[in-house]
Amino acid sequence: MGKLSVSEVNCMRDEQFEWVFRNVIELRPEAAACVREQRPFSDASDLWAAFHKYLDELSVECKLQVLKSHPDLAGRLAAAGELTQESTDEQREAGLNELTVEQKAVMDSSNARYKKKFGFPFIICARENKIQSIIDGLNTRYNNVLEQEIQIGIHEVKKICKLRILDIVNSDQKLITN
Repeated sequence: MGKLSVSEVNCMRDEQFEWVFRNVIELRPEAAACVREQRPFSDASDLWAAFHKYLDELSVECKLQVLKSHPDLAGRLAAAGELTQESTDEQREAGLNELTVEQKAVMDSSNARYKKKFGFPFIICARENKIQSIIDGLNTRYNNVLEQEIQIGIHEVKKICKLRILDIVNSDQKLITN
């Protein structure tokens, strides 16, 4: 299937819009339900800006729920083949499906330590990183305080969201109105 035009996105039935964009924010279909009301969008950047605004306007408690919706990187769900298709593809692109035994042990222990401290999984835009930068990020960000990690985590969710939207929508087109 080719990418959708912005016009096609704007003309979708509500249910179709919600289905297509249900996972641009991991396991948060209610985001698509909220954002659909902001149509028409002028281009792909207008669309992802609407999702980013949705994230910005959430309460801290709701932001924590968004963060908790993400899977551990190279974790149990990945090993069991139970990730969303988007997460599977993103983790594969980062090389997380090819960890050595040593790297897997480091990821598992670092993920567990991070999650115990912050109460949600370590979130990083896997498509913009590789194994070592993810491990380094886990170790570096562990030293942050909760408020920093919520802010950084939501920023990473925005990056993931933008890339997922660009997988769906043609970014070269602007809506042409007469």
